[in-house]
Amino acid sequence: MPLSDFPRHPLLFGPSPVHPLDRLSDHLGGARVWAKREDCNAGLAFGGNKTRKLEYLVPEALRQGADTLVTIGGVQSNHTRQVAAVAAHLGLKAVLVQESWVDWPDSVNDRVGNILLSRLMGADVRLVDAGFGIGEKDSWHRALDDVRAAGGTPYAIPAGASDHPLGGLGFANWAEEVRQQESELGVFFDTIVVCSVTGSTQAGMIAGFAGQDRPRRVLGIDASAKAAETRAQVARIARATAGLIGLGRDLADDEITLLPGWAGDAYGIPAPSTLDAIRLTGRLEGVILDPVYEGKSMAALIDLVRDGTIPKDSTVLYAHLGGQPALNAYTGAFH
Repeated sequence: MPLSDFPRHPLLFGPSPVHPLDRLSDHLGGARVWAKREDCNAGLAFGGNKTRKLEYLVPEALRQGADTLVTIGGVQSNHTRQVAAVAAHLGLKAVLVQESWVDWPDSVNDRVGNILLSRLMGADVRLVDAGFGIGEKDSWHRALDDVRAAGGTPYAIPAGASDHPLGGLGFANWAEEVRQQESELGVFFDTIVVCSVTGSTQAGMIAGFAGQDRPRRVLGIDASAKAAETRAQVARIARATAGLIGLGRDLADDEITLLPGWAGDAYGIPAPSTLDAIRLTGRLEGVILDPVYEGKSMAALIDLVRDGTIPKDSTVLYAHLGGQPALNAYTGAFH
């Protein structure tokens, strides 16, 4: 059915702002770069891209009579912080399974940044020793069983709110929002640059833009260091979302682009190019990026503009997905 017919619980202030990064564009000497700011669009615990996805999951959770949102992520997960915020806003409980996805030696990694905010909002934070993976985890299922055993009614939200039947709707709607903003601004973004790990942010964009009548590229930048696994999930979610909103055709393989090369050695570990991109964007634009996601997608954008993969006559929209609270757990990377 049409996207507008899906129940949506408003959690955002409205369309996320779009603005040019003129000093960065001039420095790179190529395409004109703009940013769309998911970090500036919600009054809930600094926002971020997952809040937009949760707008479509909340109606189902409430309809099912859930009293507890149960989700999973790494210790410094942006997603779990946003679930905690939404739960607090709705008067629900939150159980957050925080696995040790990142081998990062900061001694306060599990006490600052995102996880600190989640605790401040009253979430039940459960630290679990387990490696990174975007698939379903036993620890998450155990948490769901614990809530049921205690007489509660859990609502299951997978990592990143991604591998969920409704997980792609938030960013399918983002694509429509971009179309409207282009009309208002008199600009067309022929290239979108977005970070991908659990996949539904990019997947929703692909499905949403596929229904529009102007050709554009959605360049996903892998930050998982498991690009084949991430691309497969992006493709699956994009096709499912396209079917859900009635696209009326299958997505072609060339509509699903995930570029490796900037993730570094492992998920959550900033590469030298990540730190360079964070510093450059901060010093030129006063825009703060994080070391897990946005620093990596910005590093890719910088390289792709400089080497001409993104042509000089392009107008690029950089999807800023939030995540800056995690910087507090990476102080050792910045000197």
